[in-house]
Amino acid sequence: MGAQLVKEAASKTNDVAGDGTTTATLLAQSIINAGFKNVTAGANPMILKIGMEKGVEAVVAEIKRMAKTVKDTDVAK
Repeated sequence: MGAQLVKEAASKTNDVAGDGTTTATLLAQSIINAGFKNVTAGANPMILKIGMEKGVEAVVAEIKRMAKTVKDTDVAK
């Protein structure tokens, strides 16, 4: 199950961004490992899921806040 999730994360990253598969693989594996560790220690999987979703929302909002619009000519610089 974990290996399939990591494979899907890398594939989706490659499809969307064309790069970053190593980063996506490492992040996905770290999240899976931490999740298994916490569930084994007695954490509620649904609470972990909700926490991860809130974390994703916060990170996406911050990236959008920091994003800068560029012209096509600026991208090449």
